Amino acid sequence: MQETTTATSPRRAERVMAVINRDPLTAPHRTRNDALLAVALAAGASVIALLGGHGLRPDALGWAFLLAAHVPLVWRRRSPMLVMVVALVCVAPYHALDNNHTAPIPATMVVLYTVAATGTVRRTLLTGAGVLGLTLVVNALTNPDGVVELLRISGWVVAVLFCGIDVRYYRQFVASIVERAERAERTREEEARRRVAEERLRIARDLHDLLAHSITLIGVQTSVAAHVLTADPERLDRQSIAKSLDDIAETCRTARGELRTTLEVLREQGVAGEARGPLPGLDGVPDLVAAARLAGARVESTVRVRQAPPAVGAAAYRIVQEALTNVVRHAGPEPDVRVELYEERGGLHVSVTDDGPCPTPGTQSTGYGLVGMRERARSVGGTLDAGPRDEGGFEVSAVLPVGAGLVTDGGGDR
Repeated sequence: MQETTTATSPRRAERVMAVINRDPLTAPHRTRNDALLAVALAAGASVIALLGGHGLRPDALGWAFLLAAHVPLVWRRRSPMLVMVVALVCVAPYHALDNNHTAPIPATMVVLYTVAATGTVRRTLLTGAGVLGLTLVVNALTNPDGVVELLRISGWVVAVLFCGIDVRYYRQFVASIVERAERAERTREEEARRRVAEERLRIARDLHDLLAHSITLIGVQTSVAAHVLTADPERLDRQSIAKSLDDIAETCRTARGELRTTLEVLREQGVAGEARGPLPGLDGVPDLVAAARLAGARVESTVRVRQAPPAVGAAAYRIVQEALTNVVRHAGPEPDVRVELYEERGGLHVSVTDDGPCPTPGTQSTGYGLVGMRERARSVGGTLDAGPRDEGGFEVSAVLPVGAGLVTDGGGDR
């Protein structure tokens, strides 16, 4: 029994605080609740009027004014000022007839509290001044010597008005807290959606770079094998065909492993024992150079970067991959290509140049290669430029910011 009472008390306290914090103009069942409140206050006023002594008991007209003053309380939240005026119109003649002066006080205080809790401070102060002025007039007519009674009534009026003002400010404070919490929740949801969109874009770029690079290499290697088969069937070079097919198989294996690594991001639940390594970074650039050489390009590479942040390394890798893919696809047979990666002034410089012919404006590809490279550079705070060179060929150059702890060496890979 004690545990049940202990568990019920917090729930009751929560209900009371919910009623206090709730905006009275939006409370549910407010008309019904106010009607019940008006009935309860009318019953209490009747008891006070009957127990106040024989000389102060209201007559028939007094009872009419007393009960009529409680009727407008049903609509006190909808039109508090109008309800106050109607209540005062009934209460003033009730007091002027020298009836029980205590009986209508609870209803009057409820009306004043409602005006203060639902209106502005200026309106509340003007209302208090008006009520106190009317009280002075009525008291001067009915009880000229009752200075103490006047002070007591004035104190109650001021206390109720300030109580209503405090409750109004408290409700505004709670509403502002709720609004900030809701705004923070919306911000978190928007941030989550933005991150999901960025992750989808990153995966799309990875898939584009991977598939475009791998399919281009496979196409070139297949063309080499087909050329060997058709060039001189009588002097078939089985070793060259086997090498081309082995290159195709190796490209497929590499692409399959990297594709599985990329798609691992989409899987919510990882499988034990099948952990995938990270996406290739700067250490994968030599493999890209080797694959481009197998496709027929004469590639010269210089790498003077030993270490870079993972995000910067992945961006540099993808930029080199896409640039070499474009060279193999568009620069013609056996182009001369130079790949350079070096650190200078806190930035990782990436440069891929070739001497192949540039596509004319009317024949440029409508793919997403250059767009993807620029997005990758921007994703780590870098920049990328791509376009024809004055001396012929095409150049892709990017500058990616790196941390102060970047380690470089003076060696190169030729």
